[in-house]
Amino acid sequence: MSKVVKLKQLEGWLGEVSGFENPKIKLEQYETPAHIAARILHTAESSYGDIDGKFVCDLGCGCGMLALGSTMLGSAYSVGFDVDEDALEICKENVDEFEIDNLDLVLADVLHLSESRWKKTFDTVILNPPFGTKHNAGMDMVFLKTALELSQNAVYSLHKTSTRAHITKKATEWGIKMKVVAELRYNLPSSYKFHKKNTVDIQVDFIRFTHK
Repeated sequence: MSKVVKLKQLEGWLGEVSGFENPKIKLEQYETPAHIAARILHTAESSYGDIDGKFVCDLGCGCGMLALGSTMLGSAYSVGFDVDEDALEICKENVDEFEIDNLDLVLADVLHLSESRWKKTFDTVILNPPFGTKHNAGMDMVFLKTALELSQNAVYSLHKTSTRAHITKKATEWGIKMKVVAELRYNLPSSYKFHKKNTVDIQVDFIRFTHK
């Protein structure tokens, strides 16, 4: 893929990425919308130079939206981690469809990655973690802590704006820098039987974390 990619071009490509066929509520599987994924990745590169030529990790990659996008912006090498074999199968189909050869997929539980051989391997870690609802209370912070363990430099993550104070406190405790890059409206489509509305808008912070 070309390294010189405009935002609209990236969003167009990501709009072609195949999503979940049967999302699993236990894993809080929701696809990152193409327009949000494109803005996250494009900002990470255009404002901070954290994608092009870098080793990039997509933690909880699902169908591969962020991992694929990082390769489109010129990452030297990207890895997508996920605990769900079905999601990785869809992701592999997407990788093959886009004919990408510098993206590997790894079946792994985030809970066991922080002390693995992947520790401090990546320049940049990007994630759209479970927001910690339903049966996954606190899982967003577990993902974030693992991302920080895997990264040498920067972590980009999405978190509900309502949790900003808590995340700021944890960042201080962990000795890391935190910057809210943008406030986004995350349009969550109806994906499960218990959803009563077609879509729900959630206020989300797009945050960049860096090691001091």
